Amino acid sequence: MGKDSTPTDAAPLLAGEAGFDPIEAGLRERIRGFLEEMVEQELVSALGRVRDERGGAAKGWRNGTRERRLTGSFGPVEIAVPRARLRAEDGSTREWRSAALPRYARMTRQVEALIASAYLAGTNTRRVKGALRALFKGAVGKDVVSRTWRKLRTDWDAWCRRDLGAQDIVRLVLDGTVVRVRLDRKATAISLLVVLGVRRDGQKVLLAARNMGGESEAAWRAVLDDLVARGLRTPEFLIVDGAAGLERALAGLWPEVPAQRCTVHKHRNLLAHAPEALHEEVSADYTDMIYAATPKEIEQRRRAFLRKWRPKCRAGADSLEEAGERLFAFARLPPSQWKSARTTNAVERLHEEFKRRIKTQAILPSAETAAMLFWALLASGQITMRKVDGWQSLAEKPSDQMIDLAA
Repeated sequence: MGKDSTPTDAAPLLAGEAGFDPIEAGLRERIRGFLEEMVEQELVSALGRVRDERGGAAKGWRNGTRERRLTGSFGPVEIAVPRARLRAEDGSTREWRSAALPRYARMTRQVEALIASAYLAGTNTRRVKGALRALFKGAVGKDVVSRTWRKLRTDWDAWCRRDLGAQDIVRLVLDGTVVRVRLDRKATAISLLVVLGVRRDGQKVLLAARNMGGESEAAWRAVLDDLVARGLRTPEFLIVDGAAGLERALAGLWPEVPAQRCTVHKHRNLLAHAPEALHEEVSADYTDMIYAATPKEIEQRRRAFLRKWRPKCRAGADSLEEAGERLFAFARLPPSQWKSARTTNAVERLHEEFKRRIKTQAILPSAETAAMLFWALLASGQITMRKVDGWQSLAEKPSDQMIDLAA
């Protein structure tokens, strides 16, 4: 048998702060030197000369140093920050302040994001402090976590109030997702209403993530009215999941804007109305219709679908007819946009990623925390969104020509 390759003199893995790691110590010392050199070069640029240089017109003078403690992903380090005074043109002087190391900064943005993410995921301040104690050598206490939370809350409030007038939004994708949160000490399912916008340059942007309890017409209308009040212009195209409350809210606000019913959701509806033995055949016919190459072919295959399935599965045929032109609104766009306009996949992917991130936290601490976490995952760059397929033709407005619904 082979020998165990594990060294017998290795330090316990969970030695915590009691164990000394020469690699970590060496790295922190190098980081300290790098940070001090970065701030020093910034001061040299401000003064116009290096330390101890004589001659020339100095813009100010040095005034000793002060110790600062900075906590980053590398842990806490003590650095010596130089002090100086700068002359103004009117002869007055002012204290020099580093732009790279703001005056009251005690931790890097990456650490703040880490603390905020842990808190938003449902970990309380005491648990965050305990979990990060070894990594940050006790630099993250309850007050630090609370301060980070307050800053995140301020950013969230500002995002919810931001002006949307400068956003050139041409398309909206709207959908809700259900999450479990704690309300009055009880686990309760709520709906997060999410509105995704597509700019004319093709970039997707999150416009709203709101907890409204449910997905009623009034709930959706409140979300939409808020967006309009903050400057959102009338979009040129809408993509929805087929929820009755959402469709009524959109019809009352933008009755003339083409709305696409998600073809994936409708496919599920058709299968729910058909016997399981027919699912494969129904799916094949439905796919041939939805992915036809031209509007004329879509019309022909729709008629063929209804002729075939009315006698075999009346409920399935009725379900297809119920969607009407809204199931084929994508055909009013240039063919290059059809792929991105057929479904609500753009926002469904966000829902899936959001739930993947919170699956270890069965119940979120509050309804507001759920909405904030959804936003924070995008704002922090943990989830990114690419441009929609066919974005190059977004400048073209939807055609007025609709699919012929004659059966």
